[in-house]
Formats: sequence, C-alpha cells, structure tokens
Amino acid sequence: MSMNSNGLLYFEHLQPPPSDRKSTVQNEEAASDSSKEKQEDLGLWQEKFGNFLDIKAHGPTSVGMDFSLHGYDHVYGIPQHTETLLLKNTSDGDAYRLYNLDIFGHKIHEKIGIYGSVPLLLAHKPNRTSGIFWLNSSETLVDISTKAVAEHTPSRSAAETAKQRAVPLTDVRWMSESGIIDVFLLMGPTAFDTFKQFAQLTGTQALPPLFSLGYHQCRWNYEDEQDVKAVDAGFDAHDIPYDVIWLDIEHTDGKRYFTWDKQKFQNPRKMQEHLRKKKRKLVVIVDPHIKVDPSYTLYAQAKEKGYFVKDRNGQDFEGISWPGPSCYPDFTNPEVRKWYADQFAFKTYKASTNILFVWNDMNEPSVFKGAELTMQKDAVHYNNWEHREVHNLYGFYQQMATAEGLIRRSSGKERPFVLTRSFFAGSQKYGAVWTGDNTADWSYLKISIPMLLTINMAGISFCGADVGGFIGDPEPELLVRWYQAGAYQPFFRGHSNMESKRREPWLFGEKNTQIIRRAIRERYVLLPYLYTLFYRAHTAAEPVMRSLWIEFPEKMETFDVENEYMLGNALLVHPVTEKEAKTVTVLFPGPEEIWYDFRKFKRMEDAGTVKIPVTLENIPVFQRGGTVIPLKTTAGKSTEWMIDISYELHVALDTEACAIGELYIDDGHSFQYLHKKQFLYRKFTFCKNILSSSCIDESGQYHTTCVVERVIILGFGKHPTSVTASPKDGKKTEVVFTYDTKTSVLTLENIALSVDADWEICIS
Repeated sequence: MSMNSNGLLYFEHLQPPPSDRKSTVQNEEAASDSSKEKQEDLGLWQEKFGNFLDIKAHGPTSVGMDFSLHGYDHVYGIPQHTETLLLKNTSDGDAYRLYNLDIFGHKIHEKIGIYGSVPLLLAHKPNRTSGIFWLNSSETLVDISTKAVAEHTPSRSAAETAKQRAVPLTDVRWMSESGIIDVFLLMGPTAFDTFKQFAQLTGTQALPPLFSLGYHQCRWNYEDEQDVKAVDAGFDAHDIPYDVIWLDIEHTDGKRYFTWDKQKFQNPRKMQEHLRKKKRKLVVIVDPHIKVDPSYTLYAQAKEKGYFVKDRNGQDFEGISWPGPSCYPDFTNPEVRKWYADQFAFKTYKASTNILFVWNDMNEPSVFKGAELTMQKDAVHYNNWEHREVHNLYGFYQQMATAEGLIRRSSGKERPFVLTRSFFAGSQKYGAVWTGDNTADWSYLKISIPMLLTINMAGISFCGADVGGFIGDPEPELLVRWYQAGAYQPFFRGHSNMESKRREPWLFGEKNTQIIRRAIRERYVLLPYLYTLFYRAHTAAEPVMRSLWIEFPEKMETFDVENEYMLGNALLVHPVTEKEAKTVTVLFPGPEEIWYDFRKFKRMEDAGTVKIPVTLENIPVFQRGGTVIPLKTTAGKSTEWMIDISYELHVALDTEACAIGELYIDDGHSFQYLHKKQFLYRKFTFCKNILSSSCIDESGQYHTTCVVERVIILGFGKHPTSVTASPKDGKKTEVVFTYDTKTSVLTLENIALSVDADWEICIS
C-alpha cells in the first residue's frame, strides 16, 4: 500500500473571511484583476444550495488523500449504500458518498449516502486483507479506480530479458469537506485480523439481550392498546413465536417523545404488564427532534439550559419535522447526553417499565425543510464545531445517550436494546441498526444481502432489513421469501408503513401462515448458535453474517458472491430472491469442504456451482463439514419461554471425520456475565468417534439445569455396534441410537447429559 502516490494529498488551512465580504463593485475603475479575484474568493466563503445559503465561517476546509493498493482488485466496505458487495470503479460515474440522509424510498444501485456512514474500506486478495479507516465525520467522497499495471520481473541472467506481467492496482481517493486527515491503515494479514484491528479503534459489538435476537413485530402504527393486545393474541392463536411489539410516533401525545397519547394509550403501564406476563417486550420510538412547545417539559428544560444545536447567529436551530417546528438536542455535548440519558429514568419517563426499549429514528438528523432534508452545515454545536464537521456523528451520539439512559435506569444492571437508523464507526457498541425505508419489491430483498454483509464488515453485526419492505404491499410470495431470509439474518423485524395494508404473518392464507410460522420457529430453534456468534462478535470482533470470501479467503470464485453468505463459520445460507424460482444456483466452496443439507442432513455430492431445486416451503441452508451447531429441541412462545428447553447438537463431519463447535450461555439480559463471570462457555469436539464436551473458559460461573437431549451426527461412515455416554463424575450408560444407512446419519436420543458438565460419548 502506498500513500499519495498520485500526489492528491490536499489540506486546506482555516482562513479568516475576506474583509470586503459584503463589498460590491462600486464603479468600473475599481474592477481591477485583484478585486475580481476577491469576488471569486467570496464563493469559497458561502455557497448556495437551492434557496439555502451555507456560510462557511473558515472558508473552504476540505482535506483529501489517495492510497494505492498494489495487487488488489477487490475492495469492499464504506456502508451504507444500496450497492453491490464489491465496490465499483467510479472513474466513469459518481463517487461513493458518505453523508447520512433521510432518503424515503431510496433507489437501488446508487452511490449516494443514505442513513449511515462507516468510512472503512477493505481490500482483499488471496493471501492478504488490508483496510483503510478514514476517521472523518464530515461529508466524504470515495473515488475508486482499478486497473492492470505492468510489473517488471527482473531477469536472472544477462541472457534473459526482463519479463512483464499485468498486476491489478486499485487507487482509492478519500475527500472530506472538512476536518483533519486522521487515517488508520489496518495491515491484516487476514480478514479476521483487520476486524480485530478495527475493533481496537472503535469497539466491538455490544452483547445484545437475548430477547432482541427473537422476532420483532412493528408497524407505523399500532393504533392503541386494544390493537397491541389483539396483535399479541394473534401470535399465540397462530402458534407463532415473537418477542417484541413496537410503537411508532403515533403513540405519543402530539409527537412529544417520552409521552403517551392519552386517548389511545390510557394505561400504558397496564399494557406493558400484560406483555410482561406473556414474557414479551415493548419498543417505542424516540426521535431527536423536540417539539417547540414551552409547555412541553423536555423542550422547556433543553431551551433553558441551552442544550439545542444553534444556528450561525447563536439562536436555537429550528427545523420542521413530525411535530412541526422542532429543535434538536446537541448530542455532541457530553452534558446534553447525560441530561438526555436521565430522561429514561422510570420516574421521569412516566408509565415506562423495564420491558420498554427504544428505537432512535430520523437521527441523520432529518429536517423536512432543510437542504437535502437535513440540518444546515453552518449550524453550530458544542465547543463551536460547525455541523459540517460532525454531521455523520449526530445519530451515533443519540444512540450512545439512549443506551446509556437504559443502562442507568437499571442502576447499571441490565443490557439495553436500542435500534438506530443513523450510524457511524463504533455504533456497534450501543445496539443495532437497520437498512431504513426499503420497498416491498424483489429487488430490495436481493440488495439487502450485500447491504447487510457490508455493514457486518464495518464492525456492526447487529443489523437487518425490514422484512416485507417498509413501503408498499408485498405479494404473499415475496413476504414469505423475506421471512425466510430474515430468519437467518442478525436483526429480524417485520415492519410496514402507514399506507401499507396490514401484514401480520397470519393474514395471507393458511398455507403462507404455515410457511412463515416454520421460518420464525427455525429462527428460535437456532438461537443458541446465533447467541454464541454474538458472543464471538462481542469478544473477538468476528462478524455474525459473513461474505463467503471471509471464510474462504483463497477461493477467488467467492470474492464477488453476494446472493449467499455464511452465518458464522458453520451455516451457508442462500435466500431465494427471484419470483417463482424453481431452482437456485448455489456456490459450494470446495473441494476439500463437505456440505450437508441443514434440514434433511443429506450430504451434497458436488462442490462448486450447483443447481438446487427449491419450493416455496423453505430456502437452501447448508451446514459445513467440521462444525457442531447447538440448537434448542423446540421453539417457545418467546425467548424467555425457552430458557429450560433442552439442547440438541448437529455434528457435521469433515473429510477427517472430525467436527468442532461452541456454545455460550448466560442469563440473557444482565451484565452479570461481565461483572460476576456469570456465563458458561463450552466446546464440543468430535474426533476418533468420540464426542466430548469441555469448558473453554474456566472463569465462567453460570449453572443451568438444561441438558443435551439429542445428538445428530451427519456423514457418519458405518452402522455402530454400541454407543455409551460417560459423564465426568458419573457412570457409563448405554445410549439409544438409530442409523440411516441411506443418508449416513446417526441419531442419539434421550441422552440427558448436563450442558454445564464435562462428558464423553463413545461410538464403537
């Protein structure tokens, strides 16, 4: 990697404005060359955008630099864009833009910035992954140019002539509107090394509370308390698990956040108690814009304390948003964040309980009558920073304050759940993100996969896309396919717009209800594996959802695959994104890998690209040989109903007839895993016909009465004569087993071996 090899290093010094800023040319004689220059100079201190005037207090302040990546022609990252996984050459079109904006119904395959920005770019070739982290929160453009250049191979002797070969070279140019050049080069050498290096700078994914990995049901808007109860009852009536119901802006008193509409939500505490009895949670929306209303406590307090972002004349910046005229708290000020966090205290946020969690929306920040529907760049923040400098951090700081508020209301005991629409590098420390206002169309289902893979690469594992598409009405087949995809993605929420028809999972006929129910139940059974992956993301910065090239870094054919992905290192998922598809083409990296159908346990005969027949019933999911996946034996009504449900292990053997896997367990909601080492971290190893369970981290103190009840071993060579189980401190017992010679699947039943103890199962 080399820097400034194209001489594009650029750095503007802050300058005082020209003294004659307001002068106009009084007479012809005065129009000398020098004053013409001064007139042109004026343009650098102010800029018109439609009817908006942006006054630049320090003149032009841009910075830029170019980096040459030698030998690389595959680059990834810089979310968030509705673009392909592999970043495109921009030499003949627009640069990628990082500028957080509220773009309703964003188009596909555009390089314009949408809700979030992470200025991290990764470059990969078979023997190396490197990264560039351009730490700048102002509007940023990224230009990418890949070409082949001739490389001279020196000759060994005078008789030989020097050889030439073409090698790829990717030039990446970063340009930011203001700020300083603060750049980190991540040297790898592996993808996992770059993820760890990035995490050392920005933090790892917060460990989410377990309930938040369940299914979320959302709509703009569930009307009132009766509506909430009816939807909740509908899930039980149709035997569909779910964990959280969400309330959008209409639940408030006239769009005043931290309040309730007194007509529609007369007894919000009682409603929450009803949900609590069902072991479920509530999420409410808390946007950053505060209604200008002196009788609204939140507004009055912030106004009195001077906590709002200011305009360039020192007055409170006022914009239009859902409540009408609104002011915006200055979250860049630590004192404002502390004050905002205090608003979540139970005594302050009336009728809120500890099952209420939060959704920060519109925090780009969205300003309805602003340039590009956001805050003016010359607005002024804490310590006199202009908005242009910190624009991409606004939502990051709101989510930080919100997460802090939820932690503080429990006196530091409980993990928060906060979903944010706007994000920046490091947002992973505070919760989850989603891809924003997508559309109920097949193309948006398809693009959601590379979008989520890119966000995962940028350190934010807890992400998802609105199932079914937020805008419009999905046809039943599209909705079914989206549920099947969402069930195997980190954040799983059904969501729809006010104008969309109701689309609770049971409204599309019995057959579709059945298929959606199966998809959601599959998600719940898979939670032990998913939760373990989140623990790895939290402790080792490993993405939960991975592009194929991350797991198979030397396989060139995986480098641009974006229609399938790995969930952890063990599951290959290929969502169906085409209407009326009868087959999908799956790439199985190989040939040294073995793959098994995740549901039928059948070994896939071929590696490489394979046509797989599909029906509407489910999407192709495969388990990689050499892995052990922990699952629950059945789904419950919500995650909390499943605490005591026993486990089963799916052991998929590799070419050496071995496999390895992990299981992480804690109480699922508190910080005890951190402060009191209340967790359990186990390792399962299958080798030489022995499956053993051992402890990975001896410091873990958590105990559970749960047992491993069933083990399914895929690819087991021959019919065994006997199977025995030996707990570490107990006596050997015979294990009941069945063996299917057709599929080479060995199933061990009624084992009842403790999850938190060492044991062995011997097959002979």
